[in-house]
Amino acid sequence: MTPQTPVRSEATQRPFGNGRSVSLFTLGTMRALAGPEQMAVVLRAALAAGINHLETAPAYGPAETFLGQGLASLAAEGLGPHGGWRITSKLLPLGDLEAGRRQLTAILSRLGIPRLDSLAIHGLNRPEHLEWASHGAGAELLAWALGEGLVGQVGFSSHGGNDLIEAALATGRFSFCSLHLHLFDQTRLPLARSALAAGIGVLAISPADKGGRLYDPPPELLADCDPFHPLELAYRFLLDQGISTLSLGAEQPQDLAWAAALAGPAATWLSPAHRAALERLAAAGRERLGPERCGQCRACLPCPSSVPIPELLRLRNLAVGHGMGVFAGERYNLIGRAGHWWEQSNAEACRHCGDCLPRCPHQLPIPELLADTHRRLAAAPRRRLWG
Repeated sequence: MTPQTPVRSEATQRPFGNGRSVSLFTLGTMRALAGPEQMAVVLRAALAAGINHLETAPAYGPAETFLGQGLASLAAEGLGPHGGWRITSKLLPLGDLEAGRRQLTAILSRLGIPRLDSLAIHGLNRPEHLEWASHGAGAELLAWALGEGLVGQVGFSSHGGNDLIEAALATGRFSFCSLHLHLFDQTRLPLARSALAAGIGVLAISPADKGGRLYDPPPELLADCDPFHPLELAYRFLLDQGISTLSLGAEQPQDLAWAAALAGPAATWLSPAHRAALERLAAAGRERLGPERCGQCRACLPCPSSVPIPELLRLRNLAVGHGMGVFAGERYNLIGRAGHWWEQSNAEACRHCGDCLPRCPHQLPIPELLADTHRRLAAAPRRRLWG
């Protein structure tokens, strides 16, 4: 299934915190890294799709440099969205005030602009990151950037737990946030709704890729979503929730096809037919999982061994319930290898202590399900090239 003929529209935009309104989709620049020419091609496609919001970061390798060159190329041709591009970049939560000033100055230089619309703390994932941003050197940096007019608003992205995200939102220091909000992981949606109600902009991080590699769905998922593409349903679901903007990382113009097709105004994002498809999708997953389905209530926590039980069983839900074993395996085998950006303990850390069993309202055999998750998803050990 492919999207319908792309429709260019700049009319459909949503508020984004204290900044200017942004398009329903945001172009993430972490993939178009072959050179400035590739970046310019993707920018032209984004413009044609009605996108006006660009998201980048120093951590994306040469992305900022290529983006600055691509923007200059389009500007020389008189190309750009009405009112200009909205640009967000990010800084990691570390360093002192002077180091932060140098980094922000370098960002603006690479992009070739005098001011960022939005500056985010990149990966506010741990309590010490929040302390840095709200009371430490990061707070000084953000206040200086706002006071000097170098940024229009400040926010954060987070891969951390819900308690940490809730605490960050409660500080009142941030006017936007970037969160993992996905059709197949709705645990942060209550936080997003609260943020939106408070006037805080919300960007959904990678609902296509991190949301389940939905651009390359398995046969089971395609069948469950028929007659719609899984990615279309995922995008429509989040837009129906009122999320400010959905990010997507494009490497080539074709990657923007669904964004282009959905860019126009919609009387309703979820028609009765879309809702029926979502219900069939959920029912299919429940049927395949049967009584072993984890409902993600989190009553099993805390685990004495720090096993992230709900997250691991969520991956099992996807693999067994929707045929998404490739994605689930990728995420599972990243555990312990991505620092504070992802979970640290996999199912092997379970000691079968049984503390979780009486807390589960569905009486799931959690230790056994964790062991099954590991058997299904753990990559086979690779033969070492030495020793």
